Amino acid sequence: MSPPRSARQALARLHQMAGLDLQGPQLIAPVLQALHALVPFDAGGYVHAGSDGVLQTHLEDPGIRAREVDYFDPRILRSEGQMFHCSLRDLGHTVHLGSGPLLLEQLLKVPQSRLLRSDFYNVVLRPSGVTDWATLVLRAGGQRVGTLILYRYAGAPPFTREELDVLAPLQAHLAQVLQPGDLDAHDSEVVATGLVIATDRGRLQWVSPEAETLMQQAFGWRWRGAAGALPAPLQELLRRLHAPALPGEALPLPQMELSNAQGWFSLRATRMAAATDPQGARQAVALHITRRMARGARLLSALQALGLPRRQQELAWWLARGLSESQIAERMGISANTVVYHRRQLYNRLGLQGRQELLGSLLTGR
Repeated sequence: MSPPRSARQALARLHQMAGLDLQGPQLIAPVLQALHALVPFDAGGYVHAGSDGVLQTHLEDPGIRAREVDYFDPRILRSEGQMFHCSLRDLGHTVHLGSGPLLLEQLLKVPQSRLLRSDFYNVVLRPSGVTDWATLVLRAGGQRVGTLILYRYAGAPPFTREELDVLAPLQAHLAQVLQPGDLDAHDSEVVATGLVIATDRGRLQWVSPEAETLMQQAFGWRWRGAAGALPAPLQELLRRLHAPALPGEALPLPQMELSNAQGWFSLRATRMAAATDPQGARQAVALHITRRMARGARLLSALQALGLPRRQQELAWWLARGLSESQIAERMGISANTVVYHRRQLYNRLGLQGRQELLGSLLTGR
């Protein structure tokens, strides 16, 4: 029995995505969007290591996202260890569970009735109404790329093996799409900046609204951690800012880069003389944060929102990426004349006059 048309289209889009000149965890949003049409689920998540090696998560459900910090409480981690064969943090290293999509019953080492009474479930998942989930570990070259998690809420039936089997052939494609890549400064753009003011000992004084969002995106559960302490990387920036310089030496301003599913983040620390102390005996510190996004990630999300047929979406992608008609013809396996014909059809469909209008429309959302 062949899969329904919507599932075939989702499969085609995921295969297509793997052939684009773009990769990285920033693509998780369009990946989950395609998966929603392939396997019914209520919310998706993605767990991966950020560029600093620390666990990072992307969660569609704001309720689950709000409980993220609770997950790292020692009591909850202990409860998780009692319930599951392996922690979400080291799932990629567990091989005895088998490969491919894993049902909840495969992950559990206790009856599900006991899970529903556990601290892990009642603190982290019950507030969001989650009753069932499935996971898919993605690997490339023998290394874990990340773990997809699909959630279902109360009232939805549990996942079945037949539903999830459609994901197994996609593992390699999904790993290819989500595998981290390097930042291309010429193919990315600044989308937000923010400012944090702290004491030289790391106590927060003021956070701009933009910085509050950016810090949460950059550091996730580590932002505003225990007793309001700054995350360790920011503490290190402060330490480097106050490191003594050799006579006649001017130390560069400390900065750091990190990346995750939310984008690339640059952080820089500078000294600020306290307004109440013109002599500068006491100093505040300014932490500047900038978020960059790959232009291609924004293009892909915008294209998916248009609901174009798959081949028109692919054509629009290569047009927006600046390829010539002959290059597009080679990529798509059609003639240059066919490219010209379908390009005209695409512009008419979208009410646009040319390539620049297409690019502008995709990047501005208009």
